[in-house]
Amino acid sequence: MYLGIDLGTSGVKVMLMDETQAVVGSATAALTVSRPRPGWSEQAPADWIAATRQALAELRARHDLGGVRGVGLSGQMHGAVALDAADAVIRPAILWNDARSAAQAARLDADPLFRAVSGNIVFPGFTAPKLVWMAEEEPEGFARVARVLLPKDYLRLWLTGDHTAEMSDAAGTSWLDTGARQWSDALLAASGMRRDQMPDLVEGTEVSGRLRPALAAELGLPAGIPVAGGAGDNAATAIGAGTVAEGQGFVSLGTSGVIFAATDRYLPRPESAVHAFCHALPGMWHQMGVILSASAALEWLASVTGARPAELTADLGPLQPPGEVAFLPYLSGERTPHNDAAARGGFAGLSASTDRAALTRAVLEGVAFALADCLAALRAAGSDPQALLALGGGARSDYWLRAIATALDLPLLVPQDGDFGAAFGAARLGMMAATGATPAEICTPPRIAAEIAPDPALRDGFAAGLDRFRGLYRR
Repeated sequence: MYLGIDLGTSGVKVMLMDETQAVVGSATAALTVSRPRPGWSEQAPADWIAATRQALAELRARHDLGGVRGVGLSGQMHGAVALDAADAVIRPAILWNDARSAAQAARLDADPLFRAVSGNIVFPGFTAPKLVWMAEEEPEGFARVARVLLPKDYLRLWLTGDHTAEMSDAAGTSWLDTGARQWSDALLAASGMRRDQMPDLVEGTEVSGRLRPALAAELGLPAGIPVAGGAGDNAATAIGAGTVAEGQGFVSLGTSGVIFAATDRYLPRPESAVHAFCHALPGMWHQMGVILSASAALEWLASVTGARPAELTADLGPLQPPGEVAFLPYLSGERTPHNDAAARGGFAGLSASTDRAALTRAVLEGVAFALADCLAALRAAGSDPQALLALGGGARSDYWLRAIATALDLPLLVPQDGDFGAAFGAARLGMMAATGATPAEICTPPRIAAEIAPDPALRDGFAAGLDRFRGLYRR
């Protein structure tokens, strides 16, 4: 069997997969996010280990883990785990959706070297500006930094004792030469860092280390089994969904929203705020448009209306054209296409007759229109997917998928029941590292249960809604 561990923002998920790639079992443990100041977002790395232990204990209570032959890791990207010379955590990890380093990111991005070498805008959520912020605001802590790890790679340190990262996650730091797939000394120096503070680099399919015997005994796993390089969460989701060839893509409705397109070429276009990152497979890259609030926007509405997200969407009926109420989903700023950490959400068009259903439809439409902005940016950057797999928790809403298909004017493919997300992708990477199997053998796409086509009768209404949406942001 093969084990995938996915360190998300809201929880850790562990998944057990057998040699036929059937999912044997899974378990999750919740995490919370600390927001000590407006725009800040932090977690304690010790909580990640505690949650992983909890999830593995739950899995072990139901399944014998003695047959596990490989482990893969995936996780939330961009987070900064600052360690001292003894590998002690210096401060809480600053997460991907933290905007405190907006000024530092803007300064780095103003240096043409960063876009030219990394292939990306330096976003406030990326890792490099976080360390510049530390140097300026917490100089005593910064002076102790001996190593910087990404979140899933802190779990790897716990599992194996090795300081190692892989290409897909490293591409989101602003320190990687993304075309050459290696750390850039020039980018490190420009942000006050050194090569010796970086982890070693491997490909996602390679062995990054082996499970420590003492920890293996505690967790009920065989000692010395390989831990794969793994992947950042979106690249791992692509591995799980079989999105590994030119022209393939998916839309993910998680906490954030993503349109992901695989490519066999490195195609940077930073001016469009499209991410150009390494894939988790050697010789592959991907382009990605990211919105910071997708399911998070619906969960926010649920929290303030006292309903569960599924209750909000359950009774909406057939897809309707956008109504009087519009919603900007910029609850945590925005990445693609605006690169605007200061952007904030808002409703427009409220009246005395606005009810909960109208607010819900506006939120779903606002996320759909933000994803349409992402697709336009991806097409300008050279990707042109003809259909997208629909993944993530938000994809359980048929209404939302119909709204997105119509807003994007693109068919959405709904997989048959099953979990093809990041934990499954991590398990596949663990299998490839342990067995030497090729991506062509392992990374097959899921069977499709349904295809949701754009609604031709509502195409014009959604196009008008998209124009209004874009005008609201400009104003």
